[in-house]
Amino acid sequence: MQPFPHHYDAHLAGGPTGYVRLSTAGLPDISAAAPKDFDGPGDAWSPEQLLLAAVETCFLLTLRAVAGMSKLEFTALDVTIDGVVDRQNGVTRFTEIVLRPRMTVAPGTDHGRALRVMEKSEKACLVSASLSTPIRLEAEIIEG
Repeated sequence: MQPFPHHYDAHLAGGPTGYVRLSTAGLPDISAAAPKDFDGPGDAWSPEQLLLAAVETCFLLTLRAVAGMSKLEFTALDVTIDGVVDRQNGVTRFTEIVLRPRMTVAPGTDHGRALRVMEKSEKACLVSASLSTPIRLEAEIIEG
């Protein structure tokens, strides 16, 4: 890992209506728009979906590191995530995020230990740690 601080950048281009183009050096551009709930077209990534995708991606990448340090082997991870946007005290914001990882481990793996690794990973994820929205972890461990 590179020494801190780390710096990241992104660029957005758009006009008064329609899609926006997100870009950064060396990566493919992403088209984004408002979701249908906010009168958008519903056929492009929305800021709400991008935030949720950032949480679950950070969770998996952090889990890889924590599992490696803990010597916990897993063969697959499938994650679904749900976010609730509501208006509270005059502010529209995410009020809850539910992260549902489903980890596949080898037969005989200590499920309690695997759960602790997932809990530690959620807490250590820098995206989750940067949000004020509570994140509820509903983890599942299966053998396969």
